[in-house]
Amino acid sequence: MARARRSWLAGVAPLSPRRKWRAILLATLLLVPGYWAMLAGVVAVASDDGGGVGYPGAYIAFGLTLIPFVFVVLAFLSEHPRAPGAVVKAMALALLVGIPASALAADAVTGFVAGVGAGGVVALRPEVMQDWRPRVVALVVATAWVFLTVRTIPEVAVLLAPVVPFTSIGVADHIAERRRA
Repeated sequence: MARARRSWLAGVAPLSPRRKWRAILLATLLLVPGYWAMLAGVVAVASDDGGGVGYPGAYIAFGLTLIPFVFVVLAFLSEHPRAPGAVVKAMALALLVGIPASALAADAVTGFVAGVGAGGVVALRPEVMQDWRPRVVALVVATAWVFLTVRTIPEVAVLLAPVVPFTSIGVADHIAERRRA
């Protein structure tokens, strides 16, 4: 029985916008339940009555367990040429950026967006001649927006936080492509 092989052009040929946005959409759809579970656990830990959650640690653990799979989906569906390594780097960046951002912002939502977005910058396949700076700038802008929104309209920030990281990276790639063309 013949095995289906991945094309040798997968990492060289330009990734169609449809495939890139499909990877972003599916990774975001997987990220949302993890985000809500972590948020429920964090709120339960912080509240006096437990927030109606019996075991907040289980919710936080479930949310954290989904994060590597989010990066796997993002890397493999975007046909990253070195997807396994990109997933490991994404996880390391998510921790190295997310934890200090949460501590500096004094809220979990801003750190979540910064950490997951930093991992997404590495996990989402870049084009051959693409610079990483537009992605980082977009992530900084998105994180700043979440930081300010948490302090002014917290409901909006809490609802939109799982959608912001990968979408901002995709928009930055799209704008950079337009400028190159």
